This record gives sequence, C-alpha cells and structure tokens, in this order.
Amino acid sequence: MDKRKPREQEDPVEDNEANAEENDNTENRGKRRYRKDKPWDNDPTIDKWKIPDFQKGEMNGSLLEESSFATLFPKYREKYLKEVWGNVRKGLGEHGIKAELDLVEGSMTVKTTPKTWDPFIILKARDVIKLLARSVPFQQALRVLEDQTFCEIIKIRSMTRNKERFVKRRQRLIGPGGNTLKALELLTNCYIMVQGSTVSAIGEYRNLKVLRRVIEDTMRNIHPIYNIKELMIKRELAKDPNMQNENWDRFLPHFKKINSKRRKPKVKAEDKKKEKSLFPPPQLPRKEDLLMESGEYFMTEAEKKENKAKEKFQKAQDKAEKKKEARDKGFEAPDVEDEIKRDNARAGKRASDVNVDELASKFLKQPLKKRQLF
Repeated sequence: MDKRKPREQEDPVEDNEANAEENDNTENRGKRRYRKDKPWDNDPTIDKWKIPDFQKGEMNGSLLEESSFATLFPKYREKYLKEVWGNVRKGLGEHGIKAELDLVEGSMTVKTTPKTWDPFIILKARDVIKLLARSVPFQQALRVLEDQTFCEIIKIRSMTRNKERFVKRRQRLIGPGGNTLKALELLTNCYIMVQGSTVSAIGEYRNLKVLRRVIEDTMRNIHPIYNIKELMIKRELAKDPNMQNENWDRFLPHFKKINSKRRKPKVKAEDKKKEKSLFPPPQLPRKEDLLMESGEYFMTEAEKKENKAKEKFQKAQDKAEKKKEARDKGFEAPDVEDEIKRDNARAGKRASDVNVDELASKFLKQPLKKRQLF
C-alpha cells in the first residue's frame, strides 16, 4: 500500500502573479541598489527651482574661441552712450567682457576675452547693448548681468495694422501720466520702457511671462485695467498661507466680451430712387491734364514760384481789405430816419395790441374773493 501524501494541485494564475512580483522587485532592487536619501530630498527650506549663482572660479580654464555680438543704435542715442560708455565698459569688464563703441558706424560690440569666467555672460552682454539701443538707462540695462534677471524686447507694431489704432493702444498701455505703466511695474516687479514700436522689459522669468501676456492683450484691444485688477487679487491671495493649495478661479473676475453692433447709416429716399446707369462714370481728368489746361504744365519752376507768390500776396490783400471794411463800419454814422421809423412802428404795434374794453370785461367777469379774517 502506497503511504505517500497526495500532491496538492497548484494554481497557475497565482504562480504567474508571484513571478511577476519577483521580477518587479528584482528590477527595482537593481535600480535603487545605490540610491540613498540625499539631505536635500526632504528638506523644506531648500528651493529646488532656484537657479544657483555661477561664481568666479567654477569654470576650469578659459574659453577656446572668441564670441562677439554687435548691434546698431539710432543717432539720437549717440550723445547719451558717449557719456555713460565708461560705466558700461566697467560693468561688463567685471565679467571679463570687452565692450567697444563705434561712433562712425553707429554700432556697439561686445566680445569675450581670456579673462571671461562665465560662458553664458556673452549672451547677457548682447542683451545689455540691445537695451541700450532701445533707450533703456544703463543702470537698468546692467541689471541683466545678474543670474536671476532676464530681459525681453516685445515688438508691438505688427500686432495692429492701423497706425492710428496702434498709437491709441500704445498710449492706453502707458496710461495718463504713465500711471498704468507704473502700476504694472509695481505688480510684476519689472522695469518697463515703451519706445517706438517695441516694449523693453527687465525682471524675473515668471514675471516677464505675465507682463508679455498683459501687453499682448492690450494690443488686442483688451484694456490693461482688467489684467491689473486680476494681478492685484492674485497678489493678495499669495500672502495668505491657507490659499497656497486652493483654486483661485472663484476669486478672480470674469469679464464678458460684449460686441456692440454698429448702427447702419440711414439710406435717404432720394438715394433709393436713383437708378444705376448701365454705363460707367466719365473718367476724371488727370493732374497733368488740369495743369495743361491752366498752362502751368509748360511753366518753369521759377515761374511757378512767382505765380504762387502772387496768389499768396493777392489773398493777403483781399483779407486785409475785408478786415479794414469791418473796422470802418464801426465809425459810420447811423441813418437817423430809419431808426425813427423803426421806433414808431414798434410803438404803434404795442398800442394796437392792447384793447382796453377787453381788459375791463375780463376783470368784471372774475368773481370776488372773500377775505379771510385771522
């Protein structure tokens, strides 16, 4: 008799799941074998998004190639750049950048040198000379050399086709007395300079993104006061620690865009009655044809100038004569007979208007009022 124990039936599904778990554990173990907790992983005081400052001496050796950037500047900036170029050169020289000012060509150039200790600083120096060409003061332009500060030059002319509309919207961005621009500077902690068809801004990267959105909205005919109001609410909410992880949409204003329909001009009945002609309208004479008719086409430049001077002199004489006639009217003696006739006519009209019999009958018809004794 076989005394062996009966073999238990194995579940194939459970075996597959167990094998998969073992494989996952072995993979994770292989990846995390040398992974240890770092001191900055769970430290709340460390800002992981902060860009560390690049210090002098961190770059081993010098740059292999020379890099340079140049930009042109307008004529009216020549005097200012000439005065402050010593300070600009000193500020760039601290980072090992050589700056050159060419007044003949009207250009500024920045170059790297063997003393340059930051490989990215040449791009910052390029931004500095661009800002100087856009009428930004050198004190603000040199702020771009800091690691946490960036700049952006926004071209706003292409956002609006009509020039008059562009000027109005640009003025709306500046505000009365520059108040709107000052409010945006305080809310975004950025320096803003509106010059010609560009807006130059200097500040932190996140603030520059917000400012660009406000400027683009303004040029798309959205008044900046709406964005300013939204920024003010966000600023107050950021001060409250309880609102850090909350959704702020319920606190922000939502403005609806209302398109007012333009009134159609009323069509006159006369215009409706007019029937369209089958033939095109007669061709208008050209400017040359009109000059030929008057004879000016065959005149020399000297003769044309002489005719213009004569016409101008004649107009001035006519105007002077009219003014003299108006002054002389005050000294003319009045016509006494006409005045007497006029006064008599007025007096007769007044006498004829009043009828004594009608007035008497009117007063007699009125009932007598009883006097009240107090």
